[in-house]
Amino acid sequence: MGEVRSKDGTAIAFERSGEGPPVILVVGAFNDRATGAPLAAALQERFTVFNYDRRGRGDSGDTLPYAVEREVEDLEALIEEAGGSASVFGYSSGAVLALRAAAHGLAIPMLALYEPPVSADGGVGRLREDLAARLAGLVEEGRRGDAVELFQTEGVGLPAEVVAQIRQASFWPALEAMAHTLVYEIEILGDGSLPAELAASVEAPTLVVAGGESFPYLREMAPALADVMPIARARVLEDQSHDLVPQVLAPVLEEFLDDRDDGPDRAGR
Repeated sequence: MGEVRSKDGTAIAFERSGEGPPVILVVGAFNDRATGAPLAAALQERFTVFNYDRRGRGDSGDTLPYAVEREVEDLEALIEEAGGSASVFGYSSGAVLALRAAAHGLAIPMLALYEPPVSADGGVGRLREDLAARLAGLVEEGRRGDAVELFQTEGVGLPAEVVAQIRQASFWPALEAMAHTLVYEIEILGDGSLPAELAASVEAPTLVVAGGESFPYLREMAPALADVMPIARARVLEDQSHDLVPQVLAPVLEEFLDDRDDGPDRAGR
C-alpha cells in the first residue's frame, strides 16, 4: 500500500499494480479499494493500475469540512503520483466524480465511466434537495443504519422491502461504517440530473458504459451523456447489472484505453 497527500494534507491510501500506461480507479458509494481490486487485477497485465480509498473510507483520512473540490484534489494527487497524467475509470457516483475532475482540467487523457447514476431526460433531477442534509442529520444522531436505508431507497431507488431484507445481511455493518460518506456522494451527484454543461466541457475521449439489466434510467443515461460530450461514445453491456464484472468489463476498457494514440476519432467521433 502507498500513500499520497492531498492539497489539504489528507492522506489518501492506494495500491499500485501492474506495468504500463497508468489508470486510476474511482469507486462509488459504499465502496473502498476492495471493490476495485478484482478489476485492478484484471487490468494489471497491460496497465499500471492505481486503486485507492476515497477520503473517509478504508485507510484514507477524512479532513473536514467536506467539499467535492477536496476529492478532485485527491485525484489530482494520485495523477501526480502516476507521473503527471493518467487515464481514469469511474464507477457509479465515482464516475460523476471522475467527470467533475476531467471538467476541472486534470491531466486525464482518457476517461471511462460505468453507470454514473444520473437521469437522462434533462429535466429536474430525481434526488430531493434536502437529501444530503437528512443523511447528515441521521449520521450525527448515530442512526447510521437509518442513513444507509434512506440512501438506498431515495438515492439508489431500491424498494423499501428489499432494503429491509438487506438490513439483515452480514455485510450491513460495513455499509453503516461508511454512512458518513453518503453525504459526500449526494454532494457529488447534486440533484441527480444529467450534468450536460459539465460534460460538454470535458475534452478527453470518453467511453460511457451501462449494463443491459440495470435500471432503465441508467441504460438511457449512457447515450444521453455521450451525446453532450465532445468526444465520446456509449456502450451497453448485455446481461450486465450495476455490479462490476471484471471478466466482462476489463476487455472493454482495454480496447478503449489501448486506442489512446490513434488520434482524435478514437472515441467514436
